[in-house]
Amino acid sequence: MTPSTDPGFSHTLDQLRDIVERTLADARARGATACDVEVSEGCGQNVSVRLGEVETIEYNRDKGVGVTVYIGQRKGHASTSDFSPAALEQTVGAALAIARYTAEDEAAGLADPDRLATEFPDLDLYHPWDLPVEAAIELALRCEAAARGVDARIANSEGATVSNQAGQSVYGNSHGFIGPSRSSRQSLSCAVIAQDGEAMQRDYWYGTARAAEDLGDAAAIGRRAGERALARLGARRLKTGEYPVLFDPAMAAGLIGHYVSAASGGALYRKASFLLDALGSQVFSPLVEIVEDPFLPRGLASSVFDAEGVACERRELVSGGVLNGWFLGSYSARKLGLATTGNAGGCHNLLVTPTAGDFADMLRRLGTGLLVTELLGQGVNGVTGDYSRGAAGFWVENGVIVHPVEEITIAGNLREMFRAIAAIGSDVETRGSKRVGSILLEKMTVAGA
Repeated sequence: MTPSTDPGFSHTLDQLRDIVERTLADARARGATACDVEVSEGCGQNVSVRLGEVETIEYNRDKGVGVTVYIGQRKGHASTSDFSPAALEQTVGAALAIARYTAEDEAAGLADPDRLATEFPDLDLYHPWDLPVEAAIELALRCEAAARGVDARIANSEGATVSNQAGQSVYGNSHGFIGPSRSSRQSLSCAVIAQDGEAMQRDYWYGTARAAEDLGDAAAIGRRAGERALARLGARRLKTGEYPVLFDPAMAAGLIGHYVSAASGGALYRKASFLLDALGSQVFSPLVEIVEDPFLPRGLASSVFDAEGVACERRELVSGGVLNGWFLGSYSARKLGLATTGNAGGCHNLLVTPTAGDFADMLRRLGTGLLVTELLGQGVNGVTGDYSRGAAGFWVENGVIVHPVEEITIAGNLREMFRAIAAIGSDVETRGSKRVGSILLEKMTVAGA
């Protein structure tokens, strides 16, 4: 095998491209009226420590080829992890056999050729980390030691983990599209347990980024984990009632995630969304502005094209609280009689515009109410929007955190919750695809003691 130009990969991008082109040609020659192929390769290292000792050292290396063929409106898919010519031929044959016995689907097919990407700007997504295992161990140990050193009440640890991952892929289809991509993702996390008498509380913190220099300091991540666990000691329940609720940035990103799920093509064409027929209507508070920007440099959800090769584009999804767009791939778009939005494979970076100041300002705006820092369970009905989840966090009075809270349930309906957004903080969460600060809701039902 030809050596890779990158020591982490077994193949070059040119070799992956050659596999795509040969497989597409084979599928067409054997009767496929249309086809697409994706070849991918990934590698990485994970190092975990616990209580000052190395616990695990793991290396991962994987590769795969996915082949989708169409015979008219019949679709077949097969995959393999073997890149040999014989295995690729067998995979094409398996996909064709499936297609011949599959019912016709009028929405099946490749993305329209005029929607495919033609420009490929560098979004700065690939930053391989030359991290020897000894250095990874030292980094994890430093992170955990900082967490355990916060206070003598940090009684135990679930450990710290350093992960270093890189991947590359080439997607191509019979419209002539060929799209290469390379990306990396690094992360550092720590979880510890605080104890005071019989009471114990667990919490964690982490950093994740395309490039190692964007992760943050290992000791700072560890200290944050220790401080969060310590702050939860002495938690108590609240009296049942209706209160203003402030979702911290990580929990606020989950709220935006519920909007994405309800506005996605699969839920819409199955009529399993509380946002059916909501396009062009007031869904959120007039304060809310949401932009999808696939082109953020080093963004964790940045991409030039989606999973079908469709060109991504920057969109204003919510303006003044009004819903302007869905998240559609070609299949769901056809089922709905619409056009793809370049979201096959999911949403890209969602930027929720802040309307207020930092976290301290958001606490002042909350006044007296509940700060939510953890949510439990899956109590969200995507069809009706009904929302009921276990929660933990802090009780706030006059803008000051008074005590931690646990064993409560918060409830509402997402339609009403979205319209009740009173402020969005500038304390923006950047560790995922939803970039949003803390979100203040005017009120929710809180069930406690």
